[in-house]
Parts: sequence; C-alpha cells; structure tokens
Amino acid sequence: MGRFAHLAYTDSVRRVQEEQGSGLLGVRALAQPDTGPDELGPDEAAFLTTRDGFYLASTGETGWPYIQFRGGPAGFVHVLDERRLAWAEVRGNRQYITTGNLRTDGRVALFFMDYARQARLKLLGRARTQGLDEDPALTERLDKPRTDGKVERLMIVEVEGFNWNCHQHITPRYSEEELETALRPVRARMDALEQENARLRARLAELGEAD
Repeated sequence: MGRFAHLAYTDSVRRVQEEQGSGLLGVRALAQPDTGPDELGPDEAAFLTTRDGFYLASTGETGWPYIQFRGGPAGFVHVLDERRLAWAEVRGNRQYITTGNLRTDGRVALFFMDYARQARLKLLGRARTQGLDEDPALTERLDKPRTDGKVERLMIVEVEGFNWNCHQHITPRYSEEELETALRPVRARMDALEQENARLRARLAELGEAD
C-alpha cells in the first residue's frame, strides 16, 4: 500500500480502526516506509488505460466534497509515466465545479472500477489543468482516444498513492461490449443448433414425402 496508507490513515482513522478491531491492519500498512509517491507499474497502467470511466472527487474552499463521473472510450485516460496520468477535458454541463475546486485545492481521489471482474483501484493525487496550447505535443497525444465533444483543457494528475481494493460487495455489471464478447460463443452455438434443426426438418420432410 505504501504511501497511500500514510496519506489515508490519519489519527482519526487509526482510532476507529482500533475501536473496530482492525488496528493490526493499520499497523502493518504503516510499517511500510513512506519513501515518497507510489509509482504506477505495468498492472496499474494496463488497468487504467482499459477503463471507460472513473469517479473523481475534489474539495471546494468551503470544505464540501464533490464527486463526478468521467467517461469515454477505453483508453481515454492516458498514463504518461509511472507518476502521471492525464486526459482531455471535454465540455459537459458547464458547471465547472471540479475545475473550480482545483484552483484552491489540487488534491483529488479517483476510483477506477472494473465491475465485470469485480476489481477496483483507488488513487490519491494532485490534479491541475493545462491549456491546450501550453504543450501541443501532449494535447495531440491526449486527443486519441478521447471523449467526443469540444476539448476545453487537459487534466493532469500526479499520483501520490494508490491501493487495489477488495472485491467484496462489488456487484458485477457488464457493458454492451463486455456482454457482446461473453455472448458471442453462445450465439454461435445457437446458430449452429438452428442450422442443425433446419437440416433435420428438411430430412424429415424428405422422408415424409418418400412414404
């Protein structure tokens, strides 16, 4: 868990863990030295770049948290390196709550879900926006794939810590693409059975005429 525990397991959290009988969990996690921000490895990069959406939490200057969903084609979240991920911000409902929150507090939390396989990756980081003309090469890189619509800015997140979460209580859900892949062999088998039935009916018809 590395740095994630050192960021998330505050004194108040540790007290609750002790009260609820999971204090040893915190002790073990915090025994790992805080050597600085966690680095994304191949497993994390593969997971992040195959998601078609995630949940993004930020906090405004009044202290109220805000969560929104970011969606797009698989791969719209780009892993730039072991410390950074980014995506193109496309115009939505024009409330700009997350964008405004980042002007006073860049700390964010991201939840990436794979409902079909009951997997979840939690990530803490520091986010910032960047104009499209500040780094043309990066803007071009984040343009494909990306969410449809007018791109207004880039969002870059510097990873501080991450944690693979337990699959418990994640209800399996499937996208149209995942369902299509899962049902393909079933449909192929049904097609084969229908063709076989057609051949048998034709053969029975021939035998009936012969009688």
